[in-house]
Amino acid sequence: MKQTPLTGFSSVCVHAGHEQDPHYAHLTPIYASSTYVYDSADQGMRRFSGQEDGYIYTRWDSPNFREAEQKIAALECFGLTGPGGGPLQAKAKLHASGMGALSTLFIGNLKSGDKIISHYSLYGGTDELFRKILPPLGIEAVIVDMHDINQTEAAIKADPSIRMMYLETPANPTLRCVDLEALIGLAHQYKLVSAVDNTFATAYLQQPFAYGADYVFHSTTKFLNGHGTAIGGVLIGTDVEKMNGPIEKVHRLLGANSNPFDAFLLTQGIKTMEVRMERHCHNAMEVAGFLDSHPAVARVNYLGLADHPDFTIASRQMKHAGAMMSFELKGGLEAGKRFIDRLQMCLRAVSLGTCDTLICHPASMTHYGVPKEMREKYEITDGLIRVSVGIEAVTDILNDLDQALQ
Repeated sequence: MKQTPLTGFSSVCVHAGHEQDPHYAHLTPIYASSTYVYDSADQGMRRFSGQEDGYIYTRWDSPNFREAEQKIAALECFGLTGPGGGPLQAKAKLHASGMGALSTLFIGNLKSGDKIISHYSLYGGTDELFRKILPPLGIEAVIVDMHDINQTEAAIKADPSIRMMYLETPANPTLRCVDLEALIGLAHQYKLVSAVDNTFATAYLQQPFAYGADYVFHSTTKFLNGHGTAIGGVLIGTDVEKMNGPIEKVHRLLGANSNPFDAFLLTQGIKTMEVRMERHCHNAMEVAGFLDSHPAVARVNYLGLADHPDFTIASRQMKHAGAMMSFELKGGLEAGKRFIDRLQMCLRAVSLGTCDTLICHPASMTHYGVPKEMREKYEITDGLIRVSVGIEAVTDILNDLDQALQ
């Protein structure tokens, strides 16, 4: 019987990628097996040669990986049209962590002598990868202010070694946004590979493939999982042949594969993503308004506030401003420490995107490895507080913040 297309985002969250279990289990069971068997030598040869679809070894693939991968690819392509006029197709590869997925992205597309052009205020792990891990491999990052399209284009024209454009929008933790349409258009013009970190926004709020991005990346640990139960990362590409070929080979040989249990948890988490994101977004708007009017707060970085420098860009390319924000306390570092110590319900923790409200101090936590002068250049000051607004009753979030700010 022909499958009726799913027309709702939440339906894709729940049903995409699922195949009926041969034993009729409601959910795909956790396939806790390191390897898979064959009926014959000929079948084994067909599997290894790619002539027959099937599972070989869990470092390569498993039913749990495949369901999560197909679900995420379907969400990133939801409602988008491909070059031939039909639905856009993409391939996703699940990894053990976001950093594992980034490693596959960079090593799978770049060689010694190549460069990446990117912007300031990146996730601390990405920044350290650019500064400490890739340079010894002969791959360097060129960092420019990508809010200035002319400056960005001038940098690309001046250096033919630039092969990739890497964007993180909204950025961590300043919530700066860059213009996806303009920058990816520039990447196409100069034949650069374009990749976008969509962790903060998720496909619910923003779809980089709509602007022609070649790759989308997520730390699945965050909003996709949604419950803080498993580490993971995913790389999605629209060149399905390349994803199944060279990228697949790099993924397998780097050994940064996920595991069946974490993939199972991710799949269950994604099923509630739309309803979670709706509550996250509603609560965040309330929290941002509260902080913006509080006498102890010097500045709030939230894309839903009209005075944010990237409010117009975010309004154009995002469905909503999202659940992430940061703010600067007037008392600097000491005020920040007092605030963190006084929290009662909101949790003192790194990471983000869970049901709980998570609050961290980037200078001493997520961006500790970034030199102080570089942090301050990127507006990541000693007194900056980052908030991942959860789905608790918003009155309880506001009450906790209020008492901690006294």
